[in-house]
Amino acid sequence: MRTLLATFLIGLGLATSAFAHHSMNGFDRAKTITVTGTVKQFKWANPHSWIEVEVVNAKGVPELWNLEMTAPGILARAGWKSTMLKAGDKATFGVHPMVNGDIGGQFVSVTFADGLTMTERGQQTATPGPAKQ
Repeated sequence: MRTLLATFLIGLGLATSAFAHHSMNGFDRAKTITVTGTVKQFKWANPHSWIEVEVVNAKGVPELWNLEMTAPGILARAGWKSTMLKAGDKATFGVHPMVNGDIGGQFVSVTFADGLTMTERGQQTATPGPAKQ
């Protein structure tokens, strides 16, 4: 009886943790929007990294967008560093928006002020800056 109860409790624990890990169904992956704003925080953490960006909406009101990324290990293999985005950085983000219309979404890309664009797979483009004399 104890073995049966222990097996049941272990199974319940596994099912609960599997349920807790969410799917990507909350994001409209068929649509990519662009938002420009100021980084408030870059959370380099498992199981997903996050970027908090303050975006001024069409009415001039600042909104805090939370952009979900992949795990830091995957980002590191693609050339990301935990110091790549800092509070105060201004950047443009590609985002798969929330299906329900809430602000925030799934990170697609970031374009820094110097023209460098990064995705979760690494550097995509770099626009050369003005020539130094």
